[in-house]
Amino acid sequence: MKVNRWPTTKVGPPRSSMAWAVAIAWWLCGASVPAQDAAPQDAAPQEVGVARLPPLDFSQPPVLPQVDGPRPAELESAIERGVDFLIADQNANGSWGSATNTKDLNIFAPVPGAHHAFRTATTALCLSALLEVADEDPQAQAAIELGEAWLVDQLPRLRRATGTAIYNVWGHAYAIQALLRLRQYGPEDAERRKVLDELIRSQFDMLTRFESVDGGWGYYDFRYQARRPTSDSISFVNGAVLIAFAEARQAGLEPPEAVTERAIAATVRQQRPDFAYLYGEYLKDRPMRGINRPGGSLGRSQCCNAALRMWGKTNITDNVLKHWLYRLYERNGWLDIGRKRPIPHESWFQVAGYFYYFGHYYAGYCIELLPEEDRPPYQAMVARLILDKQEKNGCWWDYPLYDYHQQYGTAMALMTLKRCRPQ
Repeated sequence: MKVNRWPTTKVGPPRSSMAWAVAIAWWLCGASVPAQDAAPQDAAPQEVGVARLPPLDFSQPPVLPQVDGPRPAELESAIERGVDFLIADQNANGSWGSATNTKDLNIFAPVPGAHHAFRTATTALCLSALLEVADEDPQAQAAIELGEAWLVDQLPRLRRATGTAIYNVWGHAYAIQALLRLRQYGPEDAERRKVLDELIRSQFDMLTRFESVDGGWGYYDFRYQARRPTSDSISFVNGAVLIAFAEARQAGLEPPEAVTERAIAATVRQQRPDFAYLYGEYLKDRPMRGINRPGGSLGRSQCCNAALRMWGKTNITDNVLKHWLYRLYERNGWLDIGRKRPIPHESWFQVAGYFYYFGHYYAGYCIELLPEEDRPPYQAMVARLILDKQEKNGCWWDYPLYDYHQQYGTAMALMTLKRCRPQ
């Protein structure tokens, strides 16, 4: 059987950033799966090499192993080190991240718009993290105020980078969450609250403008680069935006109803019976590709399940959340093998490194959706996974992305640990 694979180091990857982006899209859309992931078409829908685990039974909660969670002092020490890293790494202008620290192979990022999107999303995440775990720390307070000033000034300038690159959707989504947290921070100030509310509504408008023609959002448009993106939606982008929308609604700021309903429908269309989710709707005819199977969905299912649950989908039961939280712990190796690899989707099940802290961050949301008395074993599992990955300088990172990865990874890890704190 002929299997298409990524170029070897002897040949070298495409040097053009555009060629690299097209290669990724081509590979995900039409190339054969990696040899180690190949399986007969009539194989059971289980990950290769882990058939020893029984099929999921969502009528019952999972049987959990005994996992010793971190001591409170250990957890707080890790959070403190992460906060110290973010404070020390903040740019002088108040933002986090930059286009420096490149590698031989860089993700497609047309300048300057792509980097404005990366920096905006990264800054929003870092602000949210400091607001969630360190808002009473004087040094963190200074960083928050500087970051708020940058975000309020720069966010109105965030746009689509090119007809193809729509990374700005990440900036709009995570900015909504940061702005919502900023509304609760500091002394009551009616004028400041008005500015933040107007910015949140402007992000609703931008996400409406860049909604895919079929509902939801993607971050590439390789079809027609039309004014309204013609790409299929991507499940985990939908999930991230829908969670931001749900938080806004809870705060009394209603997101656009029709846009929200279309995004929910697009995400539901990408849901498999086992609550794995397609990478994107363009793979709807290839549900058994590695990237769409449970091992490939480990970093997406948490986000999509939490989003649909927050928008009232009753099939996302407590047991669904529990089974996928346990699966994230039990099969974490599938994500971890891809962690820190410089080429996206080169690992088993076509996992990309950038799913690692993304998946655990939204696992924290799933934990919060459970009854309080059911949370401790899942908090112990997820906290242990995160603590064991902290770097010597206090940061966390999963995928080398210019100079944004340590910052967004640390922010997501901190917010994950916050949701793992014992009550």
